[in-house]
Amino acid sequence: MNLCDLAPSYIRDIAPYQPGKPISELERELGISNIIKLASNENPLGTSPRVADAIDHAVAELALYPDGNGFELKSALCRKFGLRMDQLVLGNGSNDVLELAARAFLYPGLSAVFSQHAFAVYPLVTQAMGARCIEVPAKNFGHDLDAMLAAIDTTTRLVFIANPNNPTGTFIDGAVVESFIGKVPANVLVILDEAYTEYLPADKRPNSFAWLERFPNLIITRTFSKAYGLAGLRVGFAATNPSLADMMNRVRQPFNVNALAQAAALAALEDEDFLARSYALNQAGLTQLTQGFKRLGLEYIPSFGNFVSVRVGSAAAVYQKLLRAGVIVRPVASYGMPEYLRVTTGLFDQNQKFLAALEAALTAD
Repeated sequence: MNLCDLAPSYIRDIAPYQPGKPISELERELGISNIIKLASNENPLGTSPRVADAIDHAVAELALYPDGNGFELKSALCRKFGLRMDQLVLGNGSNDVLELAARAFLYPGLSAVFSQHAFAVYPLVTQAMGARCIEVPAKNFGHDLDAMLAAIDTTTRLVFIANPNNPTGTFIDGAVVESFIGKVPANVLVILDEAYTEYLPADKRPNSFAWLERFPNLIITRTFSKAYGLAGLRVGFAATNPSLADMMNRVRQPFNVNALAQAAALAALEDEDFLARSYALNQAGLTQLTQGFKRLGLEYIPSFGNFVSVRVGSAAAVYQKLLRAGVIVRPVASYGMPEYLRVTTGLFDQNQKFLAALEAALTAD
């Protein structure tokens, strides 16, 4: 007897999420040092100095369980974004929040709609609940909202939108997204994934939280893993109407956001200067990378995130050459983009090292 057969077929068929290669793994494999990692859309500035201080103070209480309701962090989110406590759901990263939505509202016989080239977690959490995935072909590597609206059927319970999108970096104007939400049937929940919203220019950031009063079927997710620099601590949250938040909290693990993560997120949220520096560095990095791609004659997808996807031809081969040069980027063949590599913006010297290694990889025999 194969014990794996005890799991449902839709679980056995899941292709596990593949994270970016860690630096330590490449060191072990190739025995090289001075490696740079531009694979996982992490903040090259690290974390806010306030975060380190907050963690130092929180260490004294590690023997105690964290606040399962996240009162202090939720209070800070309410002050910053004009939200109410009963609208919030905290998660172990926004991935956790996406899974909570799927666990609360999907089951076999239902479906979820998402775009081609969108975040890999959307089909993963849908399939994990035995629901059907409806993938809509992308338009210019971005969401085709008209086609996504047309794809909704009587079984559809969730629609996922990533804005900006990962891994393509495409962005949809806020007014267009708002109009789309207004056309979605009231019994279909729209999950608006804004993991990269802090990297948008101020004039392009919609006040999406204000939409919650008009759209009771809207769930907005955010993360502290990107611009706030807390990827290693895993903190995210959802904002939605209280009844949906209540359902998601019912399937949430009681202490899913640990004490250090809550303290760090609270400190990071208050450091506007660090956030501004992260934004400015990213803008400079995007310019540096795209100018380099133009010089090398490479196509790329204009990005509103902290990464750029660039077309390099045989991406798998180029990726391996970059690894041997001590540069880790992200292949995106699993996203239906086998000729592209996704590159996170780094510090100036990191970007320069990557561009030099890329040029060498492309010109080598």
